[in-house]
Amino acid sequence: MSALSLLPARRPVPGVFVALTLTLTIGWLVVLLDGGQLFNQSTTVSLLHVAAGLGLVAVGQTLVILGGSLDLSVAYVISLSTLVAAETMNGSDGAVLPAIGLVLVVSAGVGLLNGILVTRFRVNAFIATLGVGLLLKGYLDNGYDGPAGTTAPALVQALGYQRVGPVPVSFLLLVAVTAAAWFALSRTRFGHHLVAVGGDPEVARLSGVRNDRVLVTAHVLCSMCAGLAGIYLASRLGS
Repeated sequence: MSALSLLPARRPVPGVFVALTLTLTIGWLVVLLDGGQLFNQSTTVSLLHVAAGLGLVAVGQTLVILGGSLDLSVAYVISLSTLVAAETMNGSDGAVLPAIGLVLVVSAGVGLLNGILVTRFRVNAFIATLGVGLLLKGYLDNGYDGPAGTTAPALVQALGYQRVGPVPVSFLLLVAVTAAAWFALSRTRFGHHLVAVGGDPEVARLSGVRNDRVLVTAHVLCSMCAGLAGIYLASRLGS
C-alpha cells in the first residue's frame, strides 16, 4: 500500500466558497436592481437545465486538471455522444439503455485514447486532446449534415424535461455525479493519487504511485462525463 493512500484529503480552500457566495449575492442584487424577481421559478429551472450540461463537463474536467492534465476534446465528445445516442435510440424507448451503454463505451474509448497519448507517447495534453477533438469534428462534419436520429420519448420526458418538484431530473443527475466525484477524490486511493500526481509527478512516482494509470483513468472519467452531457443534450433536443 502506498504511503500516499494514507494521507488525508486536501480540504477545500475557504476562499472558493467566499467567492461563490459573493458572486451569488451580487447576481441577486443586479437582478433586483433591474426590477426582476429574486426567485422566478421558470428562470431558476432554465438555469438549472443549463447548469446540468455544463456541470457534467466541469466535473470531468476537474479530474484531469487535478492530475495536471487537460482535455480539449470534450466539446466534440459531447457532439459525438449526442449523435450516437439519437442514432441508437431512433425513437425507440426499448433502445434507451443500449444507447446509454454505447455512449459511455464510445466516450470512454476517446478518453482512453487521450490518456494513452498523454502518458505513453508523452504528447502534450493540449496538443493531444485538441488533435483528438479535431479528428472527431472532421468525422462529424464529413459524415453528417443534420439530425441523424430521434431520441426516445421516454428519455426526453425523464431526463430532458421531467422535474422532481421544482428541480429538474437532469440537475439531480449532476448532483449525483458531483457527489461520486467528491467521494472518489476525498475517500479513495485513486483520488489521493490523482492529487499527488498533479502536485508533483516525480514525488508521486517515487512514492509508489503509478502515474500513467492514474492519468489515463482521469481522462476516461472526463470523457464519460462529457458522454453523459451528450445524452442529456440528446434528451433536450429530441434528436
